[in-house]
Amino acid sequence: MKEKIGILSLGCPRNLVDAETLAGRLNAKGYRILDDLKGADVVLVNTCAFIEEAKRESIAAILELVELKNQGKLKKIIVHGCLPQRYKNLSQELPEVDAFVGALGANHTVKRFALAPRHYAYLKICEGCVNACSYCVIPKIKGRLKSLEEKSIIARVKELNRQKIAELNIIGQDITGFGMERGGKSRLVELLKKVIQQAPDISWIRLLYLNPERVSDELLKLIGENKQLCKYIDLPIQHINNRILKIMGRRISKEQLVALIAKIRRMIPGVCLRTTVIVGFPSETEKEFQELLEFIQVVKFERLGAFTYSREEGTPAYNFKGQISEKQKQLRFQAIMSVQQEIAKIQNARFLGKKIEVLIEEKEAGVYIGRSQADAPEVDGTVYVHTKKHLKIGKFVTVKIKDTLEYDLVGEL
Repeated sequence: MKEKIGILSLGCPRNLVDAETLAGRLNAKGYRILDDLKGADVVLVNTCAFIEEAKRESIAAILELVELKNQGKLKKIIVHGCLPQRYKNLSQELPEVDAFVGALGANHTVKRFALAPRHYAYLKICEGCVNACSYCVIPKIKGRLKSLEEKSIIARVKELNRQKIAELNIIGQDITGFGMERGGKSRLVELLKKVIQQAPDISWIRLLYLNPERVSDELLKLIGENKQLCKYIDLPIQHINNRILKIMGRRISKEQLVALIAKIRRMIPGVCLRTTVIVGFPSETEKEFQELLEFIQVVKFERLGAFTYSREEGTPAYNFKGQISEKQKQLRFQAIMSVQQEIAKIQNARFLGKKIEVLIEEKEAGVYIGRSQADAPEVDGTVYVHTKKHLKIGKFVTVKIKDTLEYDLVGEL
């Protein structure tokens, strides 16, 4: 009898897709994949090593598994993904681990074993990255951009459409780069039109991670006009000061970003704009940080995530002069999040008394919890739905918003 395998996937949704592919391969070979780690003979941990915090989380998870193995509750530990891909000498540091396996290429021909909830799925369309941001280690871990074959992407879309999932999340390190290694031009819009055609039964199609440099009018027009494409733009700007943008390796200026954001809001009324910013980048002055803070206050992004700069060996920024202290980075991070908390509260207040479509995801303490089109899985807010009726998980309902919180909404059927 083959061993029972538990899968622990850390990091981003791209990692989850890799873990599902790996689990699918093992399942096809007769191994039993468990929903959680209890009762597993072997645990395969899919790691992230993008920034220092992710590395610490990966190491902590491995050490917890080592403790279980020492107690005789686990036979084997396999460490997979970005951490062993980036660091080749882990077997010396962690001799209790039975095998280290680097990153595997994305592959839609392998039958997946779903690790995400059954009502939504992630579709990875490219691996690696076409950009060369000075702070980012992804090109060293994942390599240069490699777009998946269109045929395999469409085959996967057809399969998910047959399963009648509610939401399809299209992901990649930068999906606007799709197809660029084969001719220098983004083929994202062309691909999306084919995806939409093959997904008539999927209500929401969400695009995650659009590089501002390549957000075209054609793409915005498609999002604005197509009912299935979520009116949700995930646009990581990272900073707004022109000097910082330049040394970050971001090939876009403040003026271009301001114009792009205005255009997005003009072409897609009611759009939810999400962004990410980095604070404490080497040599960032207080004045440059204040410029970013003021910009956030003016633009009022509906969703925003902030990160403190993580100094990663192997990146150009590692050797930049003017490294900022951790204390200063944290103060700047807290200032950004404090401002964003107030903005999110104001943005949410606009929904009071309105009816919105909500995707039901779970029930907890007698209250249903779902998401609006403005909320991506795992990273954004939720909608608490009060009703005495029985609601099906993975189905859409219309909810009238009765109360608003800082990041969440409260309503009734």
